Amino acid sequence: MLEGVSQVEAESLRFAALTDVGRERGHNEDNFLMDRRMSLFLVCDGMGGHAAGEVASAMAVRAFHEELKASWDLVEDFRQGKRGAERVTRREIMNMLEFAVNRASMRVHEAAKADDQKRGMGTTLIGVLVVGKEAFIVHVGDSRLYLLRSGAIEQVTEDHNVMNELLKRKKMTREQVEKLPQRNAVTRAVGVYEHVEPDTLVLDLAEGDRLLLCSDGLSMYFEDDLEGLGQLLRVEDENDAVKGLVERANELGGKDNITAVVVSVVQSGAGDDRLRKLALRRKLLARTPLFRPLNDREILRVLQVTTTTQYQDGDVVMREGETGDELFIVLSGKIQVRHGDSVIATLSAGEHVGEMALIRSQPRSATVQSEGTSELMVIRRADFFDILRKEHQLAVKLLWQFTGVLADRLAATNRELSVAKEGLGDAIQEIYPEDEDDDRKTLIMLPPLELGDDG
Repeated sequence: MLEGVSQVEAESLRFAALTDVGRERGHNEDNFLMDRRMSLFLVCDGMGGHAAGEVASAMAVRAFHEELKASWDLVEDFRQGKRGAERVTRREIMNMLEFAVNRASMRVHEAAKADDQKRGMGTTLIGVLVVGKEAFIVHVGDSRLYLLRSGAIEQVTEDHNVMNELLKRKKMTREQVEKLPQRNAVTRAVGVYEHVEPDTLVLDLAEGDRLLLCSDGLSMYFEDDLEGLGQLLRVEDENDAVKGLVERANELGGKDNITAVVVSVVQSGAGDDRLRKLALRRKLLARTPLFRPLNDREILRVLQVTTTTQYQDGDVVMREGETGDELFIVLSGKIQVRHGDSVIATLSAGEHVGEMALIRSQPRSATVQSEGTSELMVIRRADFFDILRKEHQLAVKLLWQFTGVLADRLAATNRELSVAKEGLGDAIQEIYPEDEDDDRKTLIMLPPLELGDDG
């Protein structure tokens, strides 16, 4: 039996949700939320005996929702793009989501301590807050977020489970981990402890994008069939899409409660350019040597701290001798790298300058100016360090790649010195040609000039 069907429509979003008990469980421990005014979407999958999971998921949804409503002025300031002292950054919105998750975790944990039958109860949480053209994502456990864009589907979040933790730490091979009976056991949950560390992410949205938030009662059946999930998600009507997803999960076994929330960004016919730019940013970032070894999910993590800036002909991007903290990647147009009055390089789309500023504060070694109109992607040191602090595995990749970039620079400098040395040797030969009868070179030291006394 299908239960809990809900569908609403907003100005720029269409969304629908469906939850079902499945075929083997006696009651439904999943909960979901859709708030039209806030453009907020949540799915929680509870765990714990004696119906404690249902209590945990409902309590987490309610506490998270209440905390965001209490902090809503922050979201409005961000939406309005306020400047100066009232300016709100992406990081502050993500901090707000993290705080809301931990308030929910504290509430669930306190309730569990007060009732022995509910001790140890907890819940997963996947939440999406859409603000303008950005989706702020917060995630704990193994409930997931998928993105369908231009017909292609990808998993945005990574499960907090035993398998992924062991693979990240390289403790076992994938073949060994897949033999473990508890490989899918959740390693993070809201409420099991008073504090939990959620993952956060910002996703730039484009018209035509579709998001799927779901519990593992759905995702477990598509581990090896991502395209099959994408096919069900491509159904045009959101209500039909969630029905099809839940029905298919039940057909494949229905071992757990099943919840799906589908969110579509309404198409107006003017979103193609934004979609192209988002794809270009992702492509060029992945091609930059520093970020080349990152996987798709890690590239998304870095993309969330990037900004774009447009420059007109002659605009100075950075000035020689001044201290800066930004890496610049050319998205379109060209920029000139100048040392003194000389142009030493012209960079075009996909090329970058200033990566050393991400790890060290020092004067710029050259001036960079826009040649015509250009658009650059910018990453600042503070945001880069924030990634290093929060994403340990990603930090290892980035720092290791930095050593490679530095090694390449050192090798290039050595080659340039060798060429310069050879050129200098040729110049000396021209100034001081060797004697045909004597292959020795003579250095003549003149005595110091003695100053006489005119008096």
